Amino acid sequence: MSDPGNMAGNTDRSLGQLVAAATAEMSALVHDEIALAKAEVRQDVKRGVTGSVVIIIAGVLLLFAIPVLSFAAAYGIHNLGLGLAWSFLIVGGAFIVLGALLALFAVAKFKKVKPPERSIASAKQTAAVLQGVKPHPRATAAAGTGRPAVTGSTRADKALEAAPAQNEAPTVARSTT
Repeated sequence: MSDPGNMAGNTDRSLGQLVAAATAEMSALVHDEIALAKAEVRQDVKRGVTGSVVIIIAGVLLLFAIPVLSFAAAYGIHNLGLGLAWSFLIVGGAFIVLGALLALFAVAKFKKVKPPERSIASAKQTAAVLQGVKPHPRATAAAGTGRPAVTGSTRADKALEAAPAQNEAPTVARSTT
């Protein structure tokens, strides 16, 4: 940005230079705010994607692996001497517990997703600073001219002072048809 020591006491800068400097600094501020918001959102999107991938994996495990593995496990338990119904019940319960654990892991990942707090705080701070900025007061109007009193020394100021004032704007007739 610009040198802050150069701004306070420098009266040699023209209005155009001041406007250009203010515009450049506002542009840089907006770009910095956007970059901060992007970084925070990118981090939260990664967390959300991780949680989504885990929930998809849990769903795939529950949909495709349960029938195959439950039959194999149930028949394996049945071969140990337990009844076939009890064998299937034990295997089904084990897969439900596994799916619930994966779902809890995914919920924990989703809870870590939060709004971009630093960007919000920075934007609020910027808004508070900009609300405190007051525009320069306009020059008082010259008596009866409807134009501001000009005490300038530039050619544009002198031309404005010498130009005739237009007190009334032309009226526009409106038709009602």
